[in-house]
Amino acid sequence: MTVSIFAKILLLGLLEPTIDQNLFYTGMKYTTATFASTMCNILPAIAFLMAWAFRLEKVNLRKLHSQAKILGTLVTVGGAMVMTLFKGAKLDLPWTKGHEYHGSTSDLTTHDDPIKGAIMIGVGCLCWSSFIILQAITLKTYPAQLSLTALICLMGTIEGSIFALIMERRNPSAWSINFDSRLLAAVYGGVVCSGVTYYVQGVVMKSKGPVFVTAFNPLSMVIITILGSFVLSEIVYLGRVVGAVAIIIGLYLVLWGKSKDQSPFTSANEKEALEMDSVKETSNQELVVIDFNKVRPTHESV
Repeated sequence: MTVSIFAKILLLGLLEPTIDQNLFYTGMKYTTATFASTMCNILPAIAFLMAWAFRLEKVNLRKLHSQAKILGTLVTVGGAMVMTLFKGAKLDLPWTKGHEYHGSTSDLTTHDDPIKGAIMIGVGCLCWSSFIILQAITLKTYPAQLSLTALICLMGTIEGSIFALIMERRNPSAWSINFDSRLLAAVYGGVVCSGVTYYVQGVVMKSKGPVFVTAFNPLSMVIITILGSFVLSEIVYLGRVVGAVAIIIGLYLVLWGKSKDQSPFTSANEKEALEMDSVKETSNQELVVIDFNKVRPTHESV
C-alpha cells in the first residue's frame, strides 16, 4: 500500500458508491426507471472511448477485429435503445395469454424535472465509466482484487456517510431502519450490486480489460425481459425481441474482436514471464560452460 494507491482507492470509493449511485437514484426520481435504465446503456460507448484514450484498449482502425469491436459496441448500445424506445406488435406467447401486467415502474415515479434527471444520470454514467477505467489502472499496481474490493466498499461507506450527513442534516428520519423492502434494497445493493460486482469485474478486467466488462451491461435488459415474461407474465413486444437480437449480435462482435487481440494486461504478464524464462535459460547455459571449462583440462592431462 502506497500513497498513490491509497489516493486511487479514495477516488474509487468517491466515484462509484458515492457520486454515481446518488446521482442515479436522484435522476430516476426526476424521470422514470425505464429512462434511467436506457441512459445507462451508453456505458459501453463511454468506457470504450475512455479506454482508448488511456491506451487500455488496443484499437487499429485498419484491422478487422478492431472494426468489429467498434461496430459491436455501437450495435449493442443501439439494440438496448430499440428495446426501450420501440414497442412494435404484441407477441402472444403461451405463458402470457390471459395476463395483463400493469406494474409499470414509469407510473410509480414523479416526473418533476426530466432535463435535470437526464443530466444527473448522464454524469453518473460518466463517473461509472471513470470508476471502471480507474479500477483497471489500479489493478496494475495493486492486483489483489478481493482486498481492493473491501477497501473500495469501506471508503465508499465512509464518504457516502459523510455526504448523507450533510445532505440529510435536517431529516433524522432518513436514518431509520425497519425490516422492510428498504432494508432489503440497501443490503442487496451493498452486498451484490457493489461488493460482488466490484470483485467479479476486477477479476475479469485484469485479464480481458475494461471494455470486455462493460460490453455485457446491456445484456441485463435481455435477462429482465425474459424473466419478466416468465415470472410476471409481462407482455413481450416485437421491439424488445429485435433489440435483444441486436444486443446478442453486438456482444458476439465485441467478443470476436477481443479474441483476436491480446489484452494489454495479459501481454504485459506474458512479456514478464518470457523475460524471466530467458534469464533462467541464460544462467543455466553459463553454468554449463563453467562446468565444461573446469572438466576440460582434466581430459587433456589424461
